[in-house]
Amino acid sequence: MIQVRDVPLRLHGELTRRAKARGMTLTDYIQEILEREASRPSPEQVFERIRSRDPVELGGLTGADLVRESRREAGRE
Repeated sequence: MIQVRDVPLRLHGELTRRAKARGMTLTDYIQEILEREASRPSPEQVFERIRSRDPVELGGLTGADLVRESRREAGRE
């Protein structure tokens, strides 16, 4: 059981509207939001995954160089 106190009226109304738009109860809608959030990795977990990966060699190019080259190849630059 979780209770959330002092939810601003504007927020409560918006959550209620979104729940109704999806044909859900407010409780079910909020539970869905909480489940989605809890299933996502934390920023710390994401950063740790990034740190654990081998660096990518770009052949001396920058990310901007690669985007420019890709656009040029696609005829958009």
